[in-house]
Amino acid sequence: MLLVVCTRLTMSGVYRASAFAFVLTFYGVCMTAEAQAPTPSPAPISVPCASRSNTSCAECLQNVTCLWCSPTKQCIDYPVRNILPPSSVCPLSDARWGMCWVNFQILIITMSVLGGVIIIGLLVCCCRCCKCERIGNKKEDAKVERQTRARKSRQKAKSTEMQLRHDEIRQKYGMAKDNPYARMNDH
Repeated sequence: MLLVVCTRLTMSGVYRASAFAFVLTFYGVCMTAEAQAPTPSPAPISVPCASRSNTSCAECLQNVTCLWCSPTKQCIDYPVRNILPPSSVCPLSDARWGMCWVNFQILIITMSVLGGVIIIGLLVCCCRCCKCERIGNKKEDAKVERQTRARKSRQKAKSTEMQLRHDEIRQKYGMAKDNPYARMNDH
């Protein structure tokens, strides 16, 4: 969700549209897969997984503690000491757990790709946000510098104008100095 929000904030229209299409496609695939998967009914826990061997994958996986190995058609207890079942129990490409249509090898690859996409998306989002902030700061700095220059030029113009007025008044009353360092009483 954070990726989608950040993407909407920082990406241009083309990227935003493609990101939206990706999210919709991913959501559609997940909903289709969920709709197609039969909902297994809970089985009594007291029935051991080994008693369901040589049946069907769906019947074996009714118990969440069971693991189905396709080529041997064996239903075994999930090896909880390991995160993934070892190859000696069942090869990853043939092991099924939770749902019959997902094997561990595809699950690992899919989760790795999705994790990588999310991490890259977050990094891109953060970089774009930082870049926008830096650009904003540069624009702000340039604006402040322009305002400072304008203020100094107006101040200099006012100072010059004031000096001219003072010189005109001195000329008018005959107090103009030929030598700027001479005292006014000397005239």
